[in-house]
Amino acid sequence: MRKLILAALLAGTVATPALAQETGDGRFTGVRVEGIVGYDTTKDDGEGRDGAVYGVGVGYDVQAGNVVFGVGAEASKSTIDECVTGAVVTGDELCVEAGRELIVGGRVGFLAGSNALLYGHAGYTNARIDVDYTAPNGTTNPALEDESTNLDGVRVGGGLELGIGRNAFAKAEYRYSNYEQGFDRHQVVGGFGLRF
Repeated sequence: MRKLILAALLAGTVATPALAQETGDGRFTGVRVEGIVGYDTTKDDGEGRDGAVYGVGVGYDVQAGNVVFGVGAEASKSTIDECVTGAVVTGDELCVEAGRELIVGGRVGFLAGSNALLYGHAGYTNARIDVDYTAPNGTTNPALEDESTNLDGVRVGGGLELGIGRNAFAKAEYRYSNYEQGFDRHQVVGGFGLRF
């Protein structure tokens, strides 16, 4: 599935220069860079955890009349971290942290006025889950060494982007990600960026 998504993104990237020549440049055409921050909640086997998410993204959009097509990538980090004591033996500590997340995908949007874009997006996501185990009194347990697990998944969502001046924009976005091993997450984020 990862290869299929990457092939679609590559095909879109190759096709966008020709589309730009046919339609001309618009407010939502060009390279964009952005920062995001917001609310993050994860769920694993019915148990939920809440925290904050922050990150950076880069993308490229082409406006064709009232429609905008884009590709992009993002790297983000979550503050979700849960620790329990006595997980295996009395006095130990087991911590699970929602680590970094990497996303590549595409979006399609429709203009809602001269400086507002309503859009939907979808793509591939890879989230890292970090597990740290601390045994009591300095003892070790080789079966529970610190480890990280990468989970592949799919992200979908939508948002509203508002132009501020000619090159800046602000956005609000909802995202849902579904990963392997029964893990999923919901995020509501705000962002600010520049278009070149």
